[in-house]
Parts: sequence; structure tokens; C-alpha cells
Amino acid sequence: MSVASYPVHVDATLDTRMSRWLWLVKWLLAVPHYVLLAFLWVAFVVVSILAFFAILFTGRYPSSFFQFNVGVLRWSWRVAYYTYGALGTDRYPPFTLAEVPDYPAHLQIEYPGHLSRGLVLVKWWLLAIPHYLVVGVFLGGGTWALWQTDSHTRGAPGLIGLLVLIAAVVLAFTGRYPQQLFDFVLGMNRWVLRVAAYAGLMTDEYPPFRLDMGGHEPAATMTVPPPAATPPPAPSGGRGWTGGRVVAVVIGSLLGLLSFGLLAAGGVATWATNTQRDAAGYLTSGTRSFATPSYAVTSDAIDLGGSADWVTAGDFLGRVRLRVSSLDPARGVFVGVGPRAAVETYLAGVDRLVVTNWASGETRSEAGTGVAPATAPAHAGIWTAQASGRGTQTLSWRPTSGQWVVVVMNQDASRGVAVSASAGASIPDLGSIAAGLLAAGAVLLLAAALLIAVPVTRASR
Repeated sequence: MSVASYPVHVDATLDTRMSRWLWLVKWLLAVPHYVLLAFLWVAFVVVSILAFFAILFTGRYPSSFFQFNVGVLRWSWRVAYYTYGALGTDRYPPFTLAEVPDYPAHLQIEYPGHLSRGLVLVKWWLLAIPHYLVVGVFLGGGTWALWQTDSHTRGAPGLIGLLVLIAAVVLAFTGRYPQQLFDFVLGMNRWVLRVAAYAGLMTDEYPPFRLDMGGHEPAATMTVPPPAATPPPAPSGGRGWTGGRVVAVVIGSLLGLLSFGLLAAGGVATWATNTQRDAAGYLTSGTRSFATPSYAVTSDAIDLGGSADWVTAGDFLGRVRLRVSSLDPARGVFVGVGPRAAVETYLAGVDRLVVTNWASGETRSEAGTGVAPATAPAHAGIWTAQASGRGTQTLSWRPTSGQWVVVVMNQDASRGVAVSASAGASIPDLGSIAAGLLAAGAVLLLAAALLIAVPVTRASR
């Protein structure tokens, strides 16, 4: 494939006069662009997903989607050219998706008449892997780490950033941007943008493994055969991608992502409440084992809010059930839950193992003075709920506001605690919560669909 036929055209002109020191603050000056691009790239991903299905079923990339995504890439390229992707100009980038003829950085992508329905399934991840490795070296990040063994260098910048930094230092001392460095940097950026367009489903033509250096592509690329189909010309006036329509698509994309999160959470909650409850109606965790040569295994402080809170964790959990068994059948086990202050007083100076994360089983040891508890735990008189004896002991507790600690000990308060335990909660309102999540997700999804469909339809007229 010749360069002239490749549909992604990247062009730039190096400013002849640039400030020696402005590059030091361009990161700050570009903050408004970074904020807007963060939202625009969310919309880019959503629009690309919609385009994926359009291509899969029709073989065409909707022209309004295409114009929007090309605009996001063009905006990103102008900001990169102004900042640390090239530092090729001191002219501030315009806030627009449209092509700006007199700006020194340009990006044009030919509209494809037809795209392969099969390639759309694999080109953006499988076929593009070799290019992702190269782009990773150019830009830095995850791929760069493949060649690093020292953890201190895994965040190193890519080749583009390194060469741009060298060019900036030369500019600061000489007032000139080295032309050869500029040509090399532009060639790498051109490679990156070609891969971005290919991975963004905008072309089926595989990016060439070639570094076409210089701000301008070879002359042949500036006169290309007309593609099989062309998108409508960018409308003017109130048509096309106006600022209001771009904002609507961005908001719709954010609402769409939020709606999928709510729908997923509602689906999981529905599945859990309908299939994961035991015969007693509890949702129960897996069993975990803990062993310590000290006197007790305790939880970290459990903060369930204050009495003035409208809703506390106890209102959500319903009843909590703890089941504890000693790993030594001959020993009795005690399990209790009590106010944090009272438990700390009872266990003052007592060695213990603290469970810091139940889900992962993480613990920490807390050394005391080596003294044993003053009394057996069952006789301490501090527990809101407790159970003790041989075999499996079950504690049922209705949580209320406050700070609480769960304590597991040998029944006789001796050293060497080894137990297995499981925790469960009734969560009586989980079904209603699931329904609310699903309803909210559906409403947001409808709003997102309208916010995206209406401007897309009007932009395509």
C-alpha cells in the first residue's frame, strides 16, 4: 500500500518564532482543554461503541458519528501539538471540533464508503496489537514497562516526550527548535494518529509500519483519489456539530455510562436476593479461618454512624449473623459484639489479632503487655449480643448506630485462638433497592438515548 492511498492525513507547520520559556507553563495554559477533552473522550468511546454496532449490522460508519470522532481526534492533536506532544507552536488551540485552516496543525481522515463487518470484531484489539506495542514505546506507559525491571523507571515517558523535552531545552538556550527533532517527532505522532484512527474503526486499511517524518506528508498524499463515498460537507451556521450538540452528546454519554452502572448494580442485587439467600433468608459470605497465639481475634472498629443520621448501615443490613467454630473440637469458643470503648477497656494490654479486611482476609497483630483478660469473656457484661460453647456458635445481632467491635476468643480466655467463621446479613430491602436501581438506570438510559440521538440526527441533516 502506498503512502498516497492511506486515508489518515496529518500535517503540521513549525512556528519560526517561539518563546524560549512559554513551554514551561503550557501544561497550565492547556488545563481548560484537558478538562474538556476528558469529557469529549468519554463521548468518543460511547460514539465508537455505537459505531461498532452500526458497522457490524450495516457495514457503514454513520457520517455524523464519523465527523464527531474525527473532530475529537483533531482537537486532541491540536492540543498535543501546542503542548508536550510536539511543542510546535505557541498559538493557543481553538475550542472546536472543526478543521481550522490557518492553525498550524491539521488532521484529515477520509470517510470510508464501506467497512468490513468481520474486521470490526478484531481489528481494534487483535490486529492492532503490533502497533500498540510500537505506540507504547512512542508514548510511554504500560508497554514501556515491558522493557523495564527497575520499578523506579516504569513510569518513564515515551520517546516522543523525551525528544520533545530535549527540543524544549535546545529552544530555551538557542531560540530555535531543531528541525531534525521536529521531523522525527511529527513522524511518530503521525504513526500514533494513524493507529488511533484504525483502532477507532475509521478505516479498514492497516496502518503502515513506516515513520513518515516531517511536518508535511509526501506530496503524493496531498492529492488522493476520491473515496468510494464521502460524508456530507461540514455544515455551517446552525447545522452540523454545534457547541450545544456536542455538549448534549457528552452529557448523554456520561448519563449512559452511569445508567449501565446502575443497571448492572440492580441486576446483581436482583440476582443476589433471588438466588443467594439461605433457608433462613440471609446472604452469607464464604468461611474464613483465623489462627493466632494471642488471646483474641477481633474486628477493626465498625462505624455505623450516629443516632442523628437519617439512615445508618444497620437500617440497610437488617439482622447480622455470625457463625464461629473452633478448629479444636475439644475447646469451647466465644463470639460477642460490643461497644468499641467497652471492648477496648476489657482487652486493654491483651495481645490480639485484628481483622482489617474481611473480604481479603487481611489482618494485623497488636501486641499488648502479655496479660490475660481479667475475666472469661462470657462474664464480662459488656456485650450487646454473644454466644459461647463447643461446636458452631451462632450470634444474631440487630446493628444500631455507634462504633462496634466483634470479638472471638476461647471460652476460657486462654491463649491460642484458631477458628473458622462466616458472616451474613438479612438485608430485607435488597429487592426494593434492586428495583430502584433498575428503574433509575432505565430512566437515565432513556435520557442518554435522547441526548445522543437528537443532536446526532440534527447534525447529520
